[in-house]
Amino acid sequence: MQKKLLPILLISLIAAIMAACVSAPADEPANTGADTAEEEVAVEALRVALLPILDVLPFFVAEQNGYFIDAGIEVESVPVASAVERDQLMQAGEIDAMLNEMASSAVFNRDDIQVQVVMAAREATAEAPLFRVLAAPGSAVSSPSDLSGVPIGISQNTIIEYVTERLLEQEGVEDINGQSVPAIPERFQLLMEGQLEAATLPDPLAQSAIESGAVLVIDDSSYPQFAVSVLTFSSATIESNPEGVRRFLQAWNRAAVEINANPEEYRALLLERIQVPPNVQEDYEVPPFPEAKVPSEEQWNDVIEWLQEKGVLDAALPYADSVNADFLP
Repeated sequence: MQKKLLPILLISLIAAIMAACVSAPADEPANTGADTAEEEVAVEALRVALLPILDVLPFFVAEQNGYFIDAGIEVESVPVASAVERDQLMQAGEIDAMLNEMASSAVFNRDDIQVQVVMAAREATAEAPLFRVLAAPGSAVSSPSDLSGVPIGISQNTIIEYVTERLLEQEGVEDINGQSVPAIPERFQLLMEGQLEAATLPDPLAQSAIESGAVLVIDDSSYPQFAVSVLTFSSATIESNPEGVRRFLQAWNRAAVEINANPEEYRALLLERIQVPPNVQEDYEVPPFPEAKVPSEEQWNDVIEWLQEKGVLDAALPYADSVNADFLP
């Protein structure tokens, strides 16, 4: 019996040794750490154009707190002084993304889809408006109806003009007389000197004007659906670097959640990186930020309708072509 068992045991041992020496089949590679690292999706660095406004605070929080590093994405901020400069950089292909508004994105896509909105960056709330329509210090204007026919300082074909018109229309004003003053500092100065009877300004500059005697007529907290800024990526970057877009939004959204939970912890950073007038720095509240959302189709369509009314667009632009929620965290 023992003589019969010995060959069987020897054969089994040899088979076991041979099996241990044979590598895994080609279609089932061993899952080692080195293999995983080699197979990780390549992510390219991103260049993002940022205006010195409140809306970009999540970027600097993500940068300060290491959220971009945690997400595995290298990001370079590209400071821009104006929307014109920002749009020129995007047109030239020198940036991957920008903080802008839906009207700007729509103009880019007038002839073909060059960009896509991937996330809402900031939106008006009952406690934190983005834009305010103001009357000059000492003006007799005190209500929206008083602005009928009155020149209002705005920048043409921008979110400033769009919000101004939509707010006043909601209040029944039909004779809306926008006067183009593109530079915000000049618009502020002309209003405060009384050379403009009214003007629309972004916060916190608008709050500074109120503290200095300007009269609040109406702001977008009354109709928050009209005021939203967005994060927009070039179609080329979305196609070539989708994982980079996804990781960027992951870090941005993490920062938005953190700011909303602990706003006062980021007051110093806000004052350091964003232009807040001295007369409101002490009391200005850090605003809330949207979390993982895109503008609604209704919001997009209203902007498109307005641009068509202005003659900027000849035809409607489908929501699904220009707004992409696939990268939201």
